[in-house]
Amino acid sequence: MASRRAAEDLILAGRVLVNGRVATLGVSVEESDTVKLDGVLVGGHVEHVTYMLYKRRGTLTTVQDDRGRPTVLDSFRNVPGLHPVGRLDRDSEGLLLLTTDGDLTLQMTHPRYGHEKVYRAWIDGGPPSDETLDALEDGVELEDGRTAPAQLHRAGPGVYVTITEGKNRQVRRMLDAVGHPVTRLVRVRVGGLWLEDLKPGEARQLDERDLHDLLNPRLVPQNIWDRRAELTRERWG
Repeated sequence: MASRRAAEDLILAGRVLVNGRVATLGVSVEESDTVKLDGVLVGGHVEHVTYMLYKRRGTLTTVQDDRGRPTVLDSFRNVPGLHPVGRLDRDSEGLLLLTTDGDLTLQMTHPRYGHEKVYRAWIDGGPPSDETLDALEDGVELEDGRTAPAQLHRAGPGVYVTITEGKNRQVRRMLDAVGHPVTRLVRVRVGGLWLEDLKPGEARQLDERDLHDLLNPRLVPQNIWDRRAELTRERWG
């Protein structure tokens, strides 16, 4: 129904009942126990759903916020077990996946799968030099370790950044480390799935073809890939 972290958030929010009582972290359950999420019985075959969302800037990537700030799930409260796949920081925007499928969450977030994430970054400090791009592609030292090799492409005074890992606020910290603070950051691709023409705050449910492309970017026909890449360039520069 959810990733481990998302399940903990659901429990802390009081949305999980065990035998009619609100669950707490660490409680043990047996097969004979009744577990419900938002009043829906958990167990048996589950038809999972996955959405792609254009996360707005200023929205939190979390199940629920105790301070009442807007979250990416505010419009999905009627979908039990739905949780964000990975994170986009509050000031960033763009493509975010929401799913009830814990296996999909693992595949898209665990480093061993190496799924690409592409960001369009607007930056201060003028166009980056070739030496700066080379340094970013080789990896830069951050306080939590050196970043893995990345791909960089110029976009006017900004850049497109492709990474396969997910350190906290990684793209922002990478560019800040080389003297180019980010003023706007939009995620435009995850795996083989593109943001395309989705508008801020909009979402659509993924079908089997979308999920196949998401997980298998190398199997997307080249003409379709090129068309989506061109649409991205037209939209974001």
